[in-house]
Amino acid sequence: MNQTYFITPHDVLFLRGNKDFGAAGSFGEAAMPPLPSVFAGALRSALLARDGTDLVAFKNTPHPRLGTPNNPGSFHLRGLRLARTAFGAIECVYPMPADVIVSISDAQKMNIRRIAPTVLHPKLQSSTTTAQLAVLPEPTRSKPGNGYWLSETGWAVYLDGQSLTASHLVEQSDLWQTESRVGIGMSRATRSVEDGKLFTTEAVCFHAGVGFVVDTAGADFAAVDLLRLGGDGRSAAMQAITAPTIAPDYTAIAQSKRCRLILTTPGLFAHGWQPTGSSVQNGELRLNLHGVSGRIVSAAVPRFAVISGFDLATRQPKAAERAAPTGSVYWLDDLQLTSEATGTLADALRKLAEHGLWESSEHNTARRAEGFNRVAVGC
Repeated sequence: MNQTYFITPHDVLFLRGNKDFGAAGSFGEAAMPPLPSVFAGALRSALLARDGTDLVAFKNTPHPRLGTPNNPGSFHLRGLRLARTAFGAIECVYPMPADVIVSISDAQKMNIRRIAPTVLHPKLQSSTTTAQLAVLPEPTRSKPGNGYWLSETGWAVYLDGQSLTASHLVEQSDLWQTESRVGIGMSRATRSVEDGKLFTTEAVCFHAGVGFVVDTAGADFAAVDLLRLGGDGRSAAMQAITAPTIAPDYTAIAQSKRCRLILTTPGLFAHGWQPTGSSVQNGELRLNLHGVSGRIVSAAVPRFAVISGFDLATRQPKAAERAAPTGSVYWLDDLQLTSEATGTLADALRKLAEHGLWESSEHNTARRAEGFNRVAVGC
């Protein structure tokens, strides 16, 4: 049961990251794009409220779709994207992948260049486990251009491996703005205001028609049209939609035996930046997952993010984990179909994109249900 929803906030949202805040003088910075767990939690809460579930009993009594907090049921998040309404249609907007660099030259000209795997000179040594390094050629000096996202058309062009232009970019200022809000610390014991404990949090103010497209599976949210979203449970509208599916030419990728894997949500991997299913074999870093085998030639992974959260069932913070950020890119070649796979290599690549970078449905079920480790396949 796969469904897609468009979620639009009625007010500002407090999409807090993993940094501590609330102490006197602290600042709570907003996290954009937000973690998929924010939406997974909001959808779970809405479903429990709709079904009239006893929240105390839910800790140990399985819900038909949600299971229990420790053993999730069939519901899980398949994808999360920023979106906006344009000419009566809903257009998804995507974070800039790590292998695309936007820069502004001294002459104020915009350049869009792609990072490429490069073989180092034999006299240069590196501790990397990949055969090549992701390198950005810089013919002239320029300044980085920040605050750009990819339009839906730009994302399709990017997955097909074609050249991007300025028309494919969307400026962050056209989607949302941030503003600071002052909060007052309260005593947990008395639930009263404490003197001298003012702190600041960053609120995200979305432009009209801007929201989120969320892909779900394993649960029906009929009669759910409102969510409590983000910090302070701000109101957001929710409506079912039919979102266009953007996918590369899997047949062409299978024939070329080369592809890119792009994280569309943060990746929680046992070995740091190395994706699930990868290991060093005969001096090469190889991926073997969901019927696809390939050599990881290179990777562009920005600085790690820290994923945590709060577990309402146990009233305790969740374990903090390092994650490869959204937009991280892995280049693979020597793609092959493994012996346990069924169908063609193109079918296996579709399965990889559908299931994400998880070894099985039983592996880290809580985080899998929250929508982490989702991936797109590109030429």
